[in-house]
Amino acid sequence: MSDKLIIFDTTLRDGEQSPGASMTREEKIRIAKVLERMKVDVIEAGFPVASPGDFEAVKAVADTIKESTVCGLARALNKDIDCAGEALKGATSSRIHTFIATSPIHMEKKLRMTPDQVVEQAVAAVKRARQHTDNVEFSPEDAGRSELDFLCRVIEAVIDAGATTINIPDTVGYNVPHQFGALLHNLLEKIPNSDKAVFSVHCHNDLGLAVANSLSAVLNGARQVECTINGLGERAGNAALEEIVMAVRTRQDIFSCNTTLDTSQIIPASRLVAGITGFPVQPNKAIVGANAFAHESGIHQDGVLKNRETYEIMRAEDVGWSKNHIILGKHSGRSALKSRLKELGIEFKSEESLNQAFARFKALADKKHEIFDDDLQALVSETTSSSNDEHIKLISMKVCSETGETPSACLTLSVDSEEKTATAEGGGPVDAAFKAIEKIIQSETELKLYSVNNITSGTDAQGDVTVRLEKSNRVVNGQGADTDIVIASVKSYLNALNKFILVDERAHPQL
Repeated sequence: MSDKLIIFDTTLRDGEQSPGASMTREEKIRIAKVLERMKVDVIEAGFPVASPGDFEAVKAVADTIKESTVCGLARALNKDIDCAGEALKGATSSRIHTFIATSPIHMEKKLRMTPDQVVEQAVAAVKRARQHTDNVEFSPEDAGRSELDFLCRVIEAVIDAGATTINIPDTVGYNVPHQFGALLHNLLEKIPNSDKAVFSVHCHNDLGLAVANSLSAVLNGARQVECTINGLGERAGNAALEEIVMAVRTRQDIFSCNTTLDTSQIIPASRLVAGITGFPVQPNKAIVGANAFAHESGIHQDGVLKNRETYEIMRAEDVGWSKNHIILGKHSGRSALKSRLKELGIEFKSEESLNQAFARFKALADKKHEIFDDDLQALVSETTSSSNDEHIKLISMKVCSETGETPSACLTLSVDSEEKTATAEGGGPVDAAFKAIEKIIQSETELKLYSVNNITSGTDAQGDVTVRLEKSNRVVNGQGADTDIVIASVKSYLNALNKFILVDERAHPQL
């Protein structure tokens, strides 16, 4: 029997560090439930000390998840570790993940500490974490650029102090596969007590090598991989969970380990994360991209029709792809909607939330004859992101776009329960609508991204719009969906503006 490869998902922590990808507590819980259903071994829920909002989100995930281990990140500082321990109190299974930098440049320039001081603080941090849980992970930050002998010294000391998992991060995505694999091999061979801990890797994708580096490490003895759904994460992202899992499963002739994940949940998880964060998946993305199992070439089509394995090394059904069928229509009732949403892993905490979703469903059914699962996911995302606490709401809108005339838009918004109206012209109806909003709100934000994607096929498909706004070096994403692309655009813009008001400021570390 092959060894187990532990899958440590950090979508809720490192994935959230993508500019504009901050998630609310409710959104984190939704994603955590999907990860639990996928049978992810460890869910890193966040960095509790970063903000009160982060603390509450980690606590909520810890209180909700029963089948997976819930992890909180902490610097090698007592206040961080105690905060993580407090947030994780309600978890059925908890882990504290603590770290300190070990590369020469980080110790000298960032920490301004000597190597001896770093070892001392690392050991103290692990011992402190052990007061809260027996499951402690330690990471030497920037291990990929650290000196081997010093790495061995630090790791041996923290294992003696009680660390049960040792994570080796390629923090800046600098390593290449043969080099990173050799690093794992050397650490396991040189550290006397390496057999007392599980060795893990956390690779960034700055050179497009995060998955390759992770797999090289697995081939050299790593038995945990830290990864994210869709490869979401800091800068160029992290190793993609779906690629790691399916590479190991598909190439069992090479890998002497395997995961216990339910891979049929990969596509639902990918779509949920893309919808919540506003980071759409590129069509040619491995495993989860729309074209991942599509065949355009006549030669390929002919081969697949004769024998699927001629051009497909995986079954689309194994990762959750299926023929998307019509499931509900305008005559469907609340019970049918509730039942189908439950099948999709979506449950509401209150009847009020269900009623709001049902009202949105009925409104959508009047516009769109065929309602698909992806429509429901977007509808629920919009319902959960809407709140009575929203400061800015759309009341009404009228746009005019006519050949030979300058497009214009007239909008009425509710701003803290006070209705305000403005009219503006623009290069198109969306531009005019955004300018009308700015006349009312005067947010002084800068539009950094405007992206439109169709949720399903057909001319009556909902448009899923993402906008990215920046102000004072703070970036947020806004999302909106509607069969009318201008309304979807306005919804996304207002969603982003509300986030500027509601989302906590956060200071996240890197690993």
